[in-house]
Amino acid sequence: MTNIELIRTYYSLFNEKRYDEMAELLDEKIVHFINEGSTEEGCEKFRSFLNTMDVHYDEQIEDLELFIGESADRIAAEFYIVGIYKKTAEGLPQARNQKYKVPVGAFFEIKNKKIFRITNYYNLKEWVEQVSQW
Repeated sequence: MTNIELIRTYYSLFNEKRYDEMAELLDEKIVHFINEGSTEEGCEKFRSFLNTMDVHYDEQIEDLELFIGESADRIAAEFYIVGIYKKTAEGLPQARNQKYKVPVGAFFEIKNKKIFRITNYYNLKEWVEQVSQW
């Protein structure tokens, strides 16, 4: 599997909510830079993150575009995250099944055919404005 195929598979599994299979694509020492949050390390923490997110949000990736770096071990992704805010998350507005759609940028580093680093960025203020309109 090429690195581009690895990332396409990662997002396909995300859309299908096959989180255990997603985790198989990760290096055991995965480094995850959470948007406007902390940095977590390790596959188990990433699994926990996905499961927590799934409690609060029902999300799908749309309009995925991938860009590969010169060394082929770094890949950037641009897409829209389209979702429903199901359950209130700490520090965020009250959830009432609000719909949202925000652009996201993600950056990956691949080592030994596994995803070693994931960095996600989106405009949290835009997301808050969208879910606060309901």
